[in-house]
Amino acid sequence: MRALALASVLAALPPLCTPARAEFPCDELWGERNAVYGEAGYCFRTPRGIKAFGNADCRYDDIADVPLSARDRAKVAEIQRQERAAGCPR
Repeated sequence: MRALALASVLAALPPLCTPARAEFPCDELWGERNAVYGEAGYCFRTPRGIKAFGNADCRYDDIADVPLSARDRAKVAEIQRQERAAGCPR
């Protein structure tokens, strides 16, 4: 009987991934992902990217040209997976 009552209470709660709640994890994931590119020398184009990371030491205008280690590529891929799962905007 208690399990049924708990299930009813949980079902009545709002979803965890509402746009307002999803925004913070998405911002955090965006920052983590772009920090990898920024440290590797990517030249950011958007005002958001430039404001967050700057372009003082950038060397690569095309993200495909940024040399990433296997570890960094795996990290970026995992962050992108998390962004998709959280429904983050592209």
